[in-house]
Amino acid sequence: MHIKCGIDIIEISRITEAINENGEKFLERVFTKNEIEYCEKSNLAKYEHYAARFAAKEAFFKAISESFGKYEINWTDIEINNEISGRPNIYFLNKSIPDLESIDISLSHCKEYAVASVTVLLKE
Repeated sequence: MHIKCGIDIIEISRITEAINENGEKFLERVFTKNEIEYCEKSNLAKYEHYAARFAAKEAFFKAISESFGKYEINWTDIEINNEISGRPNIYFLNKSIPDLESIDISLSHCKEYAVASVTVLLKE
């Protein structure tokens, strides 16, 4: 087994700017329909939620970076959702990673920054 981790931090203003300048084109390239619906329900905090999900995807890509080429995963092949308890999870859409044993994710955001940490356990 191999334990791999990734972390990412992003300024929320960068995501806000990307959404305001590129609108649906940016949203549909990076986020799934469910992620967009979730973030849009957050009204004033929607950019924080978008940024946290962006950071989570970046952190996930970093965690699997050594094997990334063989998986060919796009932004919208993974979805960040919350359990009923509020705990975030990564779900795979239209893709699978046979080497993936388990995954853990943590998100946080404040007024200016969003951060995500992803730890994966890969089979040898």
